[in-house]
Amino acid sequence: MSTEPAASEAPEAPEASDDGFHVFDTTLRDGAQREGISLTVADKLAIARHLDDFGVGFIEGGWPGAVPRDTEFFRRARDEVDFRHAQLVAFGATRKAGVRVEDDPQVLALLESKAPVITLVAKAHDRHVELALRTTLAENLAMVRDTVAFLREHGRRVFVDCEHFFDGHRANAAYAKQVVAAAHEAGADVVVLCDTNGGMLPGQVRETVAEVLAATGARLGMHAQDDSGCAVANTLAAVDGGATHVQCTANGYGERVGNANLFPVVAALELKYDMRVLPAGKLAEMTRISHAVAEVVNIAPATHQPYVGVSAFAHKAGLHASAIKVDPDLYQHIDPELVGNRLRMLVSDMAGRASIELKGKDLGLDLGDDRELLSRVVERVKENEHRGLTYEAADASFELLLREELQLRESGRTRRYFRTESWRAIVEDRPDGTHANEATVKLWAKGERAVVTAEGKGPVHALDRALRVALERIYPQLADFELIDYKVRILEGTHGTASTTRVLITTGDGRGEWDTVGVADNVIAASWQALDDAYAYGLLRAGVVPQE
Repeated sequence: MSTEPAASEAPEAPEASDDGFHVFDTTLRDGAQREGISLTVADKLAIARHLDDFGVGFIEGGWPGAVPRDTEFFRRARDEVDFRHAQLVAFGATRKAGVRVEDDPQVLALLESKAPVITLVAKAHDRHVELALRTTLAENLAMVRDTVAFLREHGRRVFVDCEHFFDGHRANAAYAKQVVAAAHEAGADVVVLCDTNGGMLPGQVRETVAEVLAATGARLGMHAQDDSGCAVANTLAAVDGGATHVQCTANGYGERVGNANLFPVVAALELKYDMRVLPAGKLAEMTRISHAVAEVVNIAPATHQPYVGVSAFAHKAGLHASAIKVDPDLYQHIDPELVGNRLRMLVSDMAGRASIELKGKDLGLDLGDDRELLSRVVERVKENEHRGLTYEAADASFELLLREELQLRESGRTRRYFRTESWRAIVEDRPDGTHANEATVKLWAKGERAVVTAEGKGPVHALDRALRVALERIYPQLADFELIDYKVRILEGTHGTASTTRVLITTGDGRGEWDTVGVADNVIAASWQALDDAYAYGLLRAGVVPQE
């Protein structure tokens, strides 16, 4: 390991259009500490590309030298990621107590990562210095000064994270400020105040940041954990107090309950503070980036996340729908398209005519001003939801209902892709402990009668196979259909094995997915209803014209 890496070894960073405010992402380091997340190097590279595409200014990639996977990440990132907006940041610690900085292997590993920016974690709480580092307060200050100066001498830009700063400030404000001043005077570009335990409140953060800024003159940043549910608010409060650098993670991933969520912080800065912190046009990519990162870490996107969740602009109550029909801004704080999301109308027993009309437009169906049609649909929805159906989770089933009412209005009859004559499912329990599941389906499609019996791993699987075999010869499009998800719920208000059952099915065709619902007094009958709708809607998507 070389002890004298040259400054030129750091690759040139993308040219920042404006260094007046920093959006710093630490998903790959702090976010990866979330329980249930385990990132491979390939995962980290993929997330880095997404974050760079979003336009953040800095991406903290991990701790090279201390974590082998992070060392490999930095080596590969140099060749495999074309950073257009972000600068890659390596994370590490100040030199060890009593060790010369040029002799500290982990400091040298930071240089060998060739990252143009280094973030150093430093102790800012006097008790942590004495109990965790087991050194003196004076030596801790020397560790900060020496390490920052050494890295600066080797051409690196340096940020310093003051760990436990706010708790340290409450315990010994003078010393906490000394740590900030030591980092600033040694050449750190930014000194980040960390709410490591996540216990601060916005008013406290704003007051403390303003006080430290006045006392030290350092450029300050904010790193907030979310243990008190205030990480986003605390980050914005720090900006109010004078911070010009915010550290966040995608979707708020992080240790314990998480970190300040990158997306609501950035959206607030851009849309509420009127600050340009992303390249032009990138805010509209926010929802896509949020979901893309969620896919890489293999955690389902949070449906109720501000700005980017699928429910962020979903409206259910009829009163809201009536107002939105007049002006969407009456019940929305921003235009969802600004962040790449969209308005969604949910159909439920709370729906009125306005909800149905808006949902019809969302589905591409012009219902006009037919109050009679709208009233019929409202009544059907309310009656069906009283039985246990839920259309807000099954757009495909609702669209089939709506199209059925439109057909009745236009021709006085309905047309379907197939009509079921009967079906049955048999479960056989054999003496040797094995089981047999068999289903028979009788139906009509395009004037032909089909009778098919099939076996499956369970009665619902057998029904699905029998229905598919019965229809595939007539509708070859079904070959692309795949059952993706299957959910069963016993509805409240019923009892034991006689309870009403709701089944939700997600089906896909390789180009998209759709959700259907069924409700009955047994799981097989409910499943049949959902399967019937799933195949009918899939044929509708495929452009097939119903004839029965």
